[in-house]
Amino acid sequence: MKTKAAVLFGPHRPFEIRELDLDGPGPGEVLIRYTASGLCHSDLHLVDGELTPRYPIVGGHEGAGVIEDVGPGVTRVAPGDHVVCSFVPSCGHCRYCATGRSSLCDLGATILDGSLPDGTFRFHHAGADLGAMCMLGTFAERATVSEHSVVKIDDWLSLETAALVGCGVPTGWCSANYAGGVRAGDTAVVYGIGGIGINAVQGAVHAGARYVVAVDPVGFKRETALKFGATHAFATADAAAEKIGELTWGQMADQALVTVGVVDEQVISDAFDAIGKGGTLVVTGLADVDTLTVHVSGGILTLFEKTIKGTLFGSGNPRYDIVKLLRLHDSGALALDELVTRRYTLDEINDGYRDLREGRNIRGLLVHATDDSGT
Repeated sequence: MKTKAAVLFGPHRPFEIRELDLDGPGPGEVLIRYTASGLCHSDLHLVDGELTPRYPIVGGHEGAGVIEDVGPGVTRVAPGDHVVCSFVPSCGHCRYCATGRSSLCDLGATILDGSLPDGTFRFHHAGADLGAMCMLGTFAERATVSEHSVVKIDDWLSLETAALVGCGVPTGWCSANYAGGVRAGDTAVVYGIGGIGINAVQGAVHAGARYVVAVDPVGFKRETALKFGATHAFATADAAAEKIGELTWGQMADQALVTVGVVDEQVISDAFDAIGKGGTLVVTGLADVDTLTVHVSGGILTLFEKTIKGTLFGSGNPRYDIVKLLRLHDSGALALDELVTRRYTLDEINDGYRDLREGRNIRGLLVHATDDSGT
């Protein structure tokens, strides 16, 4: 079959809209018609060469849609089911899934190569195989993906809204609640208020933090953080640290959540200094994997018993937390629709990423043209 998609042919190049050949589902695979996809900064890492996948690659890893067909042996979903895609697959039986750490599922080893778990590809163009970002390629109208990458959701929910819960929402919310362990009465500081950081704010508020301090140089993002429950917002880390010291009588923050678009040594240093004794620094954002970004005093780390930890998907469980967060939204306890700053068509994808670079969006949403609303 044929499908339109936004393809990245190499670093430092724009996405190009192409018509691709798409194979149907084989054993353990499903064909999905995407309804919407979030524009996440992780795809911008591919554009900027900070993450190096196998090019060419179909972008997009935060999406939702409807199952149109299934291959032999598929048991998790059936045609007609509404699903959210998880950028981290979860097989349910590897060492990590079996011990409650499905964000580290062994099937995730090929997410940058863009192949399916068996090492093969379903997108093709001009005789070449194309990968799919995180084995998903949500910037395509349709894709064939592993059943381990989809999570069935309640069919009365808007798929445009649900798309956001494939990456940014759970990564941020779980970074606060799981990786960070925010508890009632804590003081948490969030560095970077984009699609992940704003949900780290929501997660910390939901956990009952007494103070939630947002740090971002963009005024629009600071204002948004306050609307989503942050108690304070600052343009600089120094101003935030001074206020945190005042609010906590010098004890400093319990958690620092680093959710900036590109992590560097300075933000790690600022976050490390902002937490007090026994505090936790969570590194959720990404950088070039060959760049060393964590340089802190080992003496302070030891004497103050501070913790620095990385997290993928906020250390959540995709099959459980995607459904949980949507049900929190359905009950009015989690804001999702308000996250979307602007919607784009597939042809406008480069406009969406320009807006992301320039700080105009909390979350841009790509909405695919379909025969029905899928909502």
